[in-house]
Amino acid sequence: RRAGATIIPFGGWLMPVQYTSISDEHQTVRQAVGVFDISHMGQLVASGSASAEWLNRMLTNNVARLEIGGGQYTFLLNENGGIIDDLIVYRTADTEFLLVVNASRTDEDVAWLEQHLPAGVQLENRSAERAGLAIQGPKIAVRPKLMVGPDVALPARNQLRDFSYEGMLLSIARTGYTGEDGVEVFLAAKDAPAIWNAVLEKGKPLGLKPCGL
Repeated sequence: RRAGATIIPFGGWLMPVQYTSISDEHQTVRQAVGVFDISHMGQLVASGSASAEWLNRMLTNNVARLEIGGGQYTFLLNENGGIIDDLIVYRTADTEFLLVVNASRTDEDVAWLEQHLPAGVQLENRSAERAGLAIQGPKIAVRPKLMVGPDVALPARNQLRDFSYEGMLLSIARTGYTGEDGVEVFLAAKDAPAIWNAVLEKGKPLGLKPCGL
């Protein structure tokens, strides 16, 4: 609220629908760069020797095609092939996957996945302890190393890599839902205020602004 946000209920969270105006924030993301708090999105981790085979029964895309650090947009389906949720899945290790799901569907997703959990697979709901930011807009290409230093390259499109910023671990993916270039940053919830403020400060030369839903 100190930044001028208009707060509304959304998916069980209190979220900023806008800071200045929807049109201003839209143009910021189209012409410069905006930062969104996406901490409301669910973060689930599937692991175990049978995790890839299991996810290939639950999701529409072939996770076996993912190299470590690769991500793909996909759907979680019910027994009739209907869509329960859309999500991005990242392969974070040989037998470990991060699923970033929608806030309003997290509980339903977890319940459905747990109902179909086979031996050899573990599912952890890390949503409460994790946070996320989306930094989106064409000017991120002008200064892509906003948080990770001048000598470190950001991941390629649909790739996720781990970085360290002042002792805080950041998992940065070259993904997003705005149609512009950008990244999504996944981190510990306790580190989110510091990273949010750092992004706002470092992004000033680019015209970066906070954006709402």
